[in-house]
Amino acid sequence: MKYVDEFRDGELARHIAANIAREVMPGRSYRLMEFCGGHTHAISRYGLADLLPACVRLIHGPGCPVCVLPTGRVDQAIRLALEQRVILCTYGDTMRVPASGGMTLMRARAAGADVRMVYSTADALAIARDNPARQVVFLAIGFETTTPPTAVAVKLAAAEKLTNFSILCNHVLTPAAMHAILNAEGGVNLDGFIGPAHVSTVIGSRPYEVFAAEYRKPVVIAGFEPLDVMQAILMLVRQINDGRAEVENEFTRAVTPEGNLKAQALVGQVFELRDSFEWRGLGSLPFSALKLRSAYAAFDAESRFGVSYVAVPDHKACECAAILRGEKTPQQCKIFGTACTPETPIGSCMVSSEGACAAHYSYGRFREATA
Repeated sequence: MKYVDEFRDGELARHIAANIAREVMPGRSYRLMEFCGGHTHAISRYGLADLLPACVRLIHGPGCPVCVLPTGRVDQAIRLALEQRVILCTYGDTMRVPASGGMTLMRARAAGADVRMVYSTADALAIARDNPARQVVFLAIGFETTTPPTAVAVKLAAAEKLTNFSILCNHVLTPAAMHAILNAEGGVNLDGFIGPAHVSTVIGSRPYEVFAAEYRKPVVIAGFEPLDVMQAILMLVRQINDGRAEVENEFTRAVTPEGNLKAQALVGQVFELRDSFEWRGLGSLPFSALKLRSAYAAFDAESRFGVSYVAVPDHKACECAAILRGEKTPQQCKIFGTACTPETPIGSCMVSSEGACAAHYSYGRFREATA
């Protein structure tokens, strides 16, 4: 297949669903976690769960970069904008993530802060060049997919001697979160993973081999289209039936075993591992995030402006943390679809289209019975 619409063919999707229904074994369940917000969105948008037999359950993981950003990190950005009076540049979804006291970056802007939505790191650099008398901070978030562009921006700023540019670094690592899910005491029971797409184009398929070898959990890397996801589910069902635990790559048109070596080298030049980093829902995880290397420390907004991190508990009524761990579904949150909607989000899972709550609400999954 060569065109996107071919990967959305309803007849082919029903054919794969029929194969899945034929191959599931009577009396057993298949609990599969998709570890990518793009997959969560696709599953809800195309109603893929409705095509599967009842014994195949899709569980949402912490694959939405906006969702896993803890409240304290958003507070840092708001303090930079309101107290340090920097120009704070961020992606659109991040502007609506709830912080302490009901504040958001959007509300900080309404209160007079200079918060600007950008589409890329190049936009943030351009703002720094155009405002040499102002300090410009880019709120850098995301998994391995968005880290290389941030590395490019930092290297360009260093080469151009843009002393008014820095980043508030919140880049996190997918394998660390997968380890945390599997190691959690009393955590969710899983039979396999639908591996992320864009992340895997950067890091390749090899980093997932540990989950197959040590945890005996099969991983199938899948593209974002509905047929990609359905085929990956079929491949996982076959592995589970055979008692195999391997890393398979459904997304061969974009993912290789070694990944993007140039992007990896670039990230390695600019960033190094943090000792610990707090994730929403997963707590503080060792070596799960990145920070700037000493050679680029001048571009670290945390140290430049002295904005220390303070952990903040989530809203008491919000079940976002449990949803990110796969322990609860959006429908099991008491405020889902009532007090908490995409227009009035209380938890971060209702903000981004990749968040489980937003995806379920936007595509009518809120009508499903509680699992």
